[in-house]
Amino acid sequence: MSQNKQRRQFIVKTASALTAVAAGSLLTACGSSGSSPRASEFRYGVASGDPLADRVILWSHARIPGSTEAVGLSWQVARDAGFGSIVSSGRATASQDSGFTVKVDATGLSAGTRYFYRFIDDAGVVSTVGSTRTLPGSEVSTVKFAVFSCALYSAGYFHAYDAAAKSDAEYAIHLGDYIYEYGADPAKFGNADAVALNRVTAPANDIVTLEDYRTRYALYRADASLQAVHARMPFITIWDDHEFADNAYTSGANNHDSATQGDWTTRKNIAARVYHEWLPIRTDASGNPLKIYRRFDFGKLLTLHMLDTRIEGRDRQYDSYGDADGGIARYVAGLTSGSDAGRRMVSATQQNWLTDGIGNSTTTWQFLGNQDIMARMWLPASVLQAQNTAFVSPTADNQAAVGTAINDYLTAKATRAAAGNAALTPTQAALLNPTINPGIPYNLDAWDGYPLQREAILQTVKAQGKKLVTLSGDSHNAWFANVTTLAGDKVGVEFATASVTAPGFEAIGLGALASALDGSALVPQLGNAAIGAGLGLVNDLNYADTIRRGYLQVTVTNAEVKGEYVFVDNVKNSSYSAVVGKTVTVTAAGATSYA
Repeated sequence: MSQNKQRRQFIVKTASALTAVAAGSLLTACGSSGSSPRASEFRYGVASGDPLADRVILWSHARIPGSTEAVGLSWQVARDAGFGSIVSSGRATASQDSGFTVKVDATGLSAGTRYFYRFIDDAGVVSTVGSTRTLPGSEVSTVKFAVFSCALYSAGYFHAYDAAAKSDAEYAIHLGDYIYEYGADPAKFGNADAVALNRVTAPANDIVTLEDYRTRYALYRADASLQAVHARMPFITIWDDHEFADNAYTSGANNHDSATQGDWTTRKNIAARVYHEWLPIRTDASGNPLKIYRRFDFGKLLTLHMLDTRIEGRDRQYDSYGDADGGIARYVAGLTSGSDAGRRMVSATQQNWLTDGIGNSTTTWQFLGNQDIMARMWLPASVLQAQNTAFVSPTADNQAAVGTAINDYLTAKATRAAAGNAALTPTQAALLNPTINPGIPYNLDAWDGYPLQREAILQTVKAQGKKLVTLSGDSHNAWFANVTTLAGDKVGVEFATASVTAPGFEAIGLGALASALDGSALVPQLGNAAIGAGLGLVNDLNYADTIRRGYLQVTVTNAEVKGEYVFVDNVKNSSYSAVVGKTVTVTAAGATSYA
């Protein structure tokens, strides 16, 4: 354990012990005249989330060891860590029905204010003290987010959470894959080092039942780094697929077998129930746990629209049918015939909610909290075909052919950038002709697999003239890209965070591909003019890191949005260091700079 982690745990434990004394008068009023209440344990810390200007959700878990007895709790919110100025308080119960989790909506708070909170059981046991913050008022000038995605427990230590807990971020946005559903089989994704790291997942099977999902969340929430970041700032969360099962959609999932795992709707409802039990999310007023798209206004600075692109309205992915070409023929047919217009990544209801909300918003920036990559991540067919051949038959010649295809395409782009189209050879001109060498999406589970609904949304936002920033996860790699229409018109930008631990392109031998993808491989030839110029394999991609894990820190002002890609040097050792690997700044006028 690092010295910093030891210091943090000492502070937390000391604070909990001291605050128990201050809670005495409250406990006297709560205690019964009969037998003394039995002490519970707060094993999973505290958390807060879904802040509004006057309220915030508070969360904890309290259970009497070896008992199914409900636990009576008091909660307090104060302006100071010593709880000398309590501004909100109340009673709650942690019961077996909710897996002994407890959530309360603490109201009567002031906008843009930092608060401290705690839970106290009827025996006098006091939880860790957490800090939280309400949404700011109209006068706010700066907001700072820590953005996370894809935390696979078995793949390594949650250093990204620890680093963010020590940062100056005010709010956390989690874009999904908060947990993974896979069992402990070493052959499963990300499990190769689990035994050596003492991070073997529990239960050992893929999670299916209510108890399975609760056990998996408990495993994650026992992690000290995750507890620390939850105790440090409020979370605004959305789920992706692995909170349910891999590549989930409304009526099924890639990693669901009804023959052995039962009814998908039953499993989906269980997963949603447990998500609401363990995450500090405000359940929709309708009471429907499957409706989690919602929005947050940060004064007049920005509106954050949190989308559910996974469960609420998604049709089955083109690449989920087992086709030899990975669904590309289905995708091409749907796009060229127009039949794709009827396919949905979100329901029509959610789409209208989003575009109406953007249109009605008067804030400077419109942010999307979005699970999957929204930008067009199209690779040239010449490269993708060579890569697919090498995957199927990884001979030395086939692998060399991938490098040749990449080099030929980048050389053609560099030639055109330096000397114009007239300098291109006929072969190079063909490579850059999208009719002859079209761009093909590499991931049909992302927005690329639902191109016409994306197009409809972007055309609406374009007509509205709003400043659009998309925050995305899912891919495990760090990206910055332009968000464009099918005709290439820029509508916004996308900051996509690296995963907390889940392996990225490096796990399939493509870790060195980043400079070719974003065009930075051409810096030796073209200098810094190659950065952000669309000279890589992916036209809209301006920055990529396909090796490192970490998180994204976003600072928003009226003048600009700054994204700092924070990377940890490893997830396999208990000690680590964190650095800002790249800073991308987008001004309100649309200019982009890189540092």
